[in-house]
Amino acid sequence: MSIPVRPGAGRPAARPAGPDPLAPLLDLPGVREAADGARAGIDRLLAHRLMRNRSAEVSSESALRGARASAALDGVDVALADLRAGSVEDPVVQGSLRVSVGLGAMVDTWAKAPGQVLARLHVLAAADLADRSDLGRPAPHAGPRLNGLFQVVTGTSTVPAVLVAGLVHGELAALAPFGTADGVVARAAGRLTVIGRGLDPKAVSVPEVGFLELGAGAYREALAGYASGGPDGVAAWLVHCCRATELGAREGLAIAEAILRG
Repeated sequence: MSIPVRPGAGRPAARPAGPDPLAPLLDLPGVREAADGARAGIDRLLAHRLMRNRSAEVSSESALRGARASAALDGVDVALADLRAGSVEDPVVQGSLRVSVGLGAMVDTWAKAPGQVLARLHVLAAADLADRSDLGRPAPHAGPRLNGLFQVVTGTSTVPAVLVAGLVHGELAALAPFGTADGVVARAAGRLTVIGRGLDPKAVSVPEVGFLELGAGAYREALAGYASGGPDGVAAWLVHCCRATELGAREGLAIAEAILRG
């Protein structure tokens, strides 16, 4: 199990031709500093000697741990050993696993056709949770906000990738466009953004574990603040995402060290 990112993926987005609509995010309290901390954490991970020729091993373990943590954030917490042994049949966990396995093939398409990728993510995440006719089909109420989100995904920005990922994650989790498995889909879309915009091009960090370490209650509280739409709530959510990313980088380092020890 791995997130096999294609060569050439993970290139930072180009500078926007005009004013960057996301630039004001950096002026929100604590956001710039938190983004710098997340970047530093990922840079430490990418500098690890294992990344030169064994990053796929780290990515494989990252995918497994990320799938487990994402399911746990949705209330289904299973032992990593059971997941590794293939003995977990819960549909939420199985959907999260399918999403993790499929992410690598979606990185390039995400930046060009996010609607297509979002539908595919939901098919993978909710295959055993929703009627077949509902898979990959957002509810009508979600259309306008999804269109705005897709402009963010396909657009260019000089804002750090971790903040763009936080917006993507927050919008999808708050909007819940499908009605089932929206949390798994939102976290996967955030991770695609982190990979595709060059923050973690090797897919070796585990941001889902970072969110879980901060606590499911804190995750829901921060997300509710984002959904409120106020600047303080948005700032708190983005800082939360940055902290989770930093912790996820630390988890990636732990994986790398464990592999080195054999």
